[in-house]
Amino acid sequence: MTANRQTSWAFADAYVAEDEVLRWARDRAREAGLRSVSPGAGAALRLLAASVDAKAVAEIGTGTGVSGIHLLHGMRPDGVLTTVDPEPEHQQFARQAFRASGFASNRARFIPGRALDVLPRLADAGYDLVFCDGDRQEVMDYLAESLRLLRQGGLVVFEGVFAHGRTVDSGPQPTEVLRLRELLRAVRESQELVPSLLPVGDGLLCAVKR
Repeated sequence: MTANRQTSWAFADAYVAEDEVLRWARDRAREAGLRSVSPGAGAALRLLAASVDAKAVAEIGTGTGVSGIHLLHGMRPDGVLTTVDPEPEHQQFARQAFRASGFASNRARFIPGRALDVLPRLADAGYDLVFCDGDRQEVMDYLAESLRLLRQGGLVVFEGVFAHGRTVDSGPQPTEVLRLRELLRAVRESQELVPSLLPVGDGLLCAVKR
């Protein structure tokens, strides 16, 4: 990669400035050893939520609330974010961050638990956007659940599909990277989806349900 391209990518990633609350949530994630979406990926999530006029969003992987804040900023003022995470203590940080960002408590529904235990309880075709940032071993299951959860014209978004370059590395890779490759193929070849791969953060795989 050329220096000019690296500079351009860094500029794009920092183009939409993050406020103090987002920086606080990012610091809590770092302390907990969690990965957060980059500022550029967060800005893309805002844009995507706004583009579908999202009223109902499901998020797999609450973390400390970084991605959730971006999603809520892009959603309709009456929209509700349903966010799932196996670690309730992480969700407590997210609650604080959402409140500090000025979002009313009824704008987010926190469900502690493993995603594949929780998602089957959510309504068919009840969501405008599903954001997946959970266990990479389970991405194919997340895709199947997302197709059920999304309305026609809704968006599914997967974060981290580049896996820090390992997805396109020809060398031997761990199972989670193999699952990401399987996901990329399945989304690209699906007749139900209109896909795009955005080179922001660690890669955002996006697709509209036909």
